[in-house]
Amino acid sequence: MSNRSTAVVIVNYRTPGLVVDCLRSLVPEVSAEPDLRAEVVDNASGDDSVRVIGDAIRREGWSWATLRPLDHNGGFAFGNNAAVRDVLTSRNAPRYIWLLNPDTVVRRGAGTALIDFLEAHPDVGVAGGRLEYPDGGAQTSAFHFPSLMSEVEDSVRLGIVSRILAPYRVPRLPRDEAHRTDWVNGASLLVRREVFETVGLMDEGYFLYFEETDFCKRVRGAGWPIWHVPASRVIHLEGQSTGVTGSNMSKKRRPRYWFDSRARYFRKHHGATYTLFADLIFMTGFAIWRLHRRLRGKADPDPPGMLADFVWHALRRWV
Repeated sequence: MSNRSTAVVIVNYRTPGLVVDCLRSLVPEVSAEPDLRAEVVDNASGDDSVRVIGDAIRREGWSWATLRPLDHNGGFAFGNNAAVRDVLTSRNAPRYIWLLNPDTVVRRGAGTALIDFLEAHPDVGVAGGRLEYPDGGAQTSAFHFPSLMSEVEDSVRLGIVSRILAPYRVPRLPRDEAHRTDWVNGASLLVRREVFETVGLMDEGYFLYFEETDFCKRVRGAGWPIWHVPASRVIHLEGQSTGVTGSNMSKKRRPRYWFDSRARYFRKHHGATYTLFADLIFMTGFAIWRLHRRLRGKADPDPPGMLADFVWHALRRWV
């Protein structure tokens, strides 16, 4: 197996059609990178996912793809770890692990671009690609770590406040050149094998969301730089699995696991007091934003019941 050997891990939960489209988009990548293999993990979908995906793999002759059904849904990190754990302990462990969301379609050369970058930069531990809408428009793919200042900026949303706190804003503006960043979106993320061997697997205490933020925080803490590589382009049909992000964001209430994941990240990396201040800042700032929005007659872009739900989940944790 070559130094470019790569294992692609795709975790499915009730999106078999999207997974088949994702696998189909990987066919040119397999031609360009003969040592690329894909493993689809089904997170106990309980629908026809296993049949649909398995049939597609057999029908299309995708000998480079395998399907692993799990007996229960332990979350996104749990699903990824189920595959990564076996990949790392296999006889011919690959040099790289490429985590791909099921709601992605890989543009030609996306995998090669990420592999080329890590090959050329042996000190870099993780590389994330440019995520795009189907029309080619850029999505936010590179980020700063969340902080107290970013909680102020994200919740208050007043022009002067946002301008002052722009350096702390979590989403970074898209750039055309490769650049170092705090963390990258887990929808397309290439990890050097030694990184997993150094920092361990993803934290399964996160059911969904913040797991890649947490992972990258640990990777950075272990001394591995993280880079965003726009030359790797992947269409991301954002939020198709959950409805929590993307175009569906304002239509559904945030699920409990989003609040729990946010709190887990702050508590794990900054402590209980910091987390309390982060909660208080967000609640106060968001209340100010809602008052300002109503006085100005602006449309509501947020999920239904966001403030009430935030307060409830904060009280549930702290009381």
